[in-house]
Amino acid sequence: MPFSWLTTSRPIVALAPMAGVTDAPFRRMVKKLAPEVIVYSEFVSTNALAMRSKKTLRMLAYEPGIERPIVVQVFGADPKKFIEACKIIADLGADAIDINMGCPAAKIVSSCYGSALMQKPELAAELVSAAVKAVKIPISVKTRLGWDSSDQLIPFCKNLVAAGAQALAVHGRTYKQKFSGSADFEPIYKLKKEVDVPIIGNGDIKSAEDAVSRLGNLDGVMVGRAAVGNPWLVKEIYEGLNRSEKIDNEQLTIDNYENSKEKKNFDKKIPFILEHLEIAVEMKGERTGIREMRKHLAGYISGFPGAKEMRVRLMEMEKVVDVRNILKKLIIEN
Repeated sequence: MPFSWLTTSRPIVALAPMAGVTDAPFRRMVKKLAPEVIVYSEFVSTNALAMRSKKTLRMLAYEPGIERPIVVQVFGADPKKFIEACKIIADLGADAIDINMGCPAAKIVSSCYGSALMQKPELAAELVSAAVKAVKIPISVKTRLGWDSSDQLIPFCKNLVAAGAQALAVHGRTYKQKFSGSADFEPIYKLKKEVDVPIIGNGDIKSAEDAVSRLGNLDGVMVGRAAVGNPWLVKEIYEGLNRSEKIDNEQLTIDNYENSKEKKNFDKKIPFILEHLEIAVEMKGERTGIREMRKHLAGYISGFPGAKEMRVRLMEMEKVVDVRNILKKLIIEN
């Protein structure tokens, strides 16, 4: 049965698209922990896809038997390139396409991609319309509260929905904030009352308690940076939200989730970490696989005594055997 944002079970838990993070190996490991979670690809350039860039096409690799539903996120600003890119993505079997209208990175915004589209609502709607007309799979948008305030969030998103967007994920910060301050979900709750498509809240979801307290009237939550080095968090959040559905007239606190938390000692995480490493090496080769695993490995060992020194050493390693030895050393010392 084709994927649909309208019929997928609630509350939705999604793994946010993150450049250099949500590649196929990481998505597979998250799905191993929480099969019900919806995973997004790293964002890919519609310009590069339209030119059939081999590097970009490799970024679209996924394991159908494990990763579905898989949402491919794209960025760009040329409607014609969007049409070509979306057709390629659909032909490769993706379940849905998401348009990035929230990335605050300078090199993205300076090209009128990502967050810059919030200042060009007509172009933003045109891109959605082009994608919707190009393919039959659902088109969604990930955006922010606004450029420097949330005043235009509702009209901006209404235009996207009118153009055919079937779901919206909103990060609770403006472009100007980037990742500073705290995420504000109040404007997102107000948006949900104004549109009839699924709305997913994103920003500062760092625990099951955060997810439950911020879900409100939304259809789901999206987990981002907090999952780097801690993919078990995604499972905790899924279980926490679904557990909360069964708790009637009870104050929801962190105590409600103690039984659903994955409290693993580091030595028990080692097989999982090594499997992640092996998949990365298998898909990308030893040198590239390990290099692209470095941020994950740094995250996995974060918080342990000696982790800072180990991170420095990991950044220099290019062989699986060396990584294994580092992990063994951490176990012995802790």
